[in-house]
Amino acid sequence: MQRSTDRVLTTHVGSLARPEALLDTMREKEHGRPYDADLFARQVTEAVADVVARQREVGLDVVTDGEMGKVSFATYVQRRLDGFSPDSGERLLPPSWQVEIDAFPEYYEGYLGKYAKTVAPMQSVACVGPVSYTGHDELQTDLANLHKALAGVSGVVEAFMPSTSPRGFGRNEYYASDREYYEAVGEALREEYLAIVDAGFLLQIDDPWLIEILSDPGLAPAERDRTAREHAEIVNHSLRGIPTEKIRLHTCYGLNHGPRIHDIGMGEVAPYMLGIRAGGYSFEVANPRHMHEWKVWQDLPLPDGAVLIPGLLGHAQNYVEHPELIADMIGWYASVVGKENVVAGADCGFSSRASYAPEVHPTVVWEKFRALSAGAEIATRRLWS
Repeated sequence: MQRSTDRVLTTHVGSLARPEALLDTMREKEHGRPYDADLFARQVTEAVADVVARQREVGLDVVTDGEMGKVSFATYVQRRLDGFSPDSGERLLPPSWQVEIDAFPEYYEGYLGKYAKTVAPMQSVACVGPVSYTGHDELQTDLANLHKALAGVSGVVEAFMPSTSPRGFGRNEYYASDREYYEAVGEALREEYLAIVDAGFLLQIDDPWLIEILSDPGLAPAERDRTAREHAEIVNHSLRGIPTEKIRLHTCYGLNHGPRIHDIGMGEVAPYMLGIRAGGYSFEVANPRHMHEWKVWQDLPLPDGAVLIPGLLGHAQNYVEHPELIADMIGWYASVVGKENVVAGADCGFSSRASYAPEVHPTVVWEKFRALSAGAEIATRRLWS
């Protein structure tokens, strides 16, 4: 992850809304119905080219493929790993959600209905045999599509590709312990991690599960601490040998766009987050439950060479943030970690699942990105004047 010496760079977390025609084809594919494979491949390639060009058009410096070919930022990997079989088929919510659902049942009764508008329900799977990576062809298609799209634009500082952390998409029924299971998943996903870096891209590890562990109401504090540290060790082992400057970590409070009054503070999360080796750390800030937490970095030294990627665009509301506010927030972080160590980002993905009704309308997302770029320009003038 590059550290800028003359301006504030801009990026986002990765997922963007898929075109409706692509969603239609993906829906048939995900439901196991007949579909045109050549059409699907062509639609994904064209969608990647479009979103890469539009990211540059609105001024983003560090871009990605928008996860156009993936049905979900996490469950896509179910197609790329062997050793799993369908579970009960029930949609499983993270444990921390239940606390909020119990507190605001009327709100969540309506909110959870949005999942009916995705191309396919999230399927739970169980690990029933040795885990291995089998997604090489799909991954190479993703990498080739991004390379092709980048060849058509200029001014990109870096490009990244997201990949899920080894947790959160399947239940262990095969390995002797959950740790052994997660280690096996990490070893399998390591093939994807290495391929992304070998292709010349930044690797982004998507890891909302770190905060989920620390938020789990079913775990005693000591058990949360042990599990979070163990999780960091497993992720680090899967990343071994990869230069930290080629890794960025994204952790967040998840896709639950509700009141979030039970969120734990970033001050509790950050020490564990920094325990995962990376060159950039992406996290929520525009979420108003966490906007004040820039102050925690006054007492937390960054690892050498690392940058912070605070989320300055909310992924759960359709307001377009004002560039002056974005510039102010960049200034908050620059004041405590140094202007060279701040990259302006977003809270989370804007379509983490392939959906006909993402929380933020796609036309609004592009305006948010324009505001982010404008805010970074204002902050640059202030900080490098």
